[in-house]
Amino acid sequence: MRSWTPLKCSRRSHVPSRPLKLLSSMATREVLAQIGARYQRDTARAVIAEAAGGVDVANRVQAGEAVDVVILASNAIDKLIAANKLFADSRVDLVRSGIAIAVRAGEPRPEVGSEEAVKQAVAAARTLSYSTGPSGVYLEKMFERWGILAAIRKRIVVPPPGVPVGSLVATGAAEIGLQQLSELLNVAGIEVVGPLPPAIQSITVFSGGVSLGCGDPDAARALLRFMASPEVSGIKKRYGMEAA
Repeated sequence: MRSWTPLKCSRRSHVPSRPLKLLSSMATREVLAQIGARYQRDTARAVIAEAAGGVDVANRVQAGEAVDVVILASNAIDKLIAANKLFADSRVDLVRSGIAIAVRAGEPRPEVGSEEAVKQAVAAARTLSYSTGPSGVYLEKMFERWGILAAIRKRIVVPPPGVPVGSLVATGAAEIGLQQLSELLNVAGIEVVGPLPPAIQSITVFSGGVSLGCGDPDAARALLRFMASPEVSGIKKRYGMEAA
């Protein structure tokens, strides 16, 4: 993996560089906030990170919102590159994230060690919730393949835009929640039962790209190099993700 190179401030100007604006999906908001803060400490270049639902972020970038760096699931980044919204040669894979299952703190923990056990837990849940992002699309297809989607449809609690599945579990609105592990780890009032077993696990790769409208592409590329560097792999692990 290529190493990152810190930005150097110009000796000819005392005007501080403007902050880099980073727009991402909700799944990576916590880890990117920490990495952005580390980058700012190391380089003195401020990073303003904003997160929203993945579809919303893609639509905002498509509409021409002013942004420097965009981080989404890799297939969404590829679509934005194809639409000529991001520099094709700026694409960098950053993190890999798997799906986990959570229950409200203190509630019984279902068995999730096998595909059949997960199927039984989902089928038996009074209510359940999963995201509308890549993990949710995958889960819905899996429930359909299992032949239980029609039976559980009325028990599915759809999270409003920007609302983590974990918060619905914490309040009791959903008995079990399934979402990217990174989005469940730091939610108060829930317990992560475990990841989906390997046979049915789905890994989402999140990638970054530089907007064609970026005012400082070199600085944006430097930020992405840092985010992909070994220096921040420990931060990724703390937030339930692996380096890509």
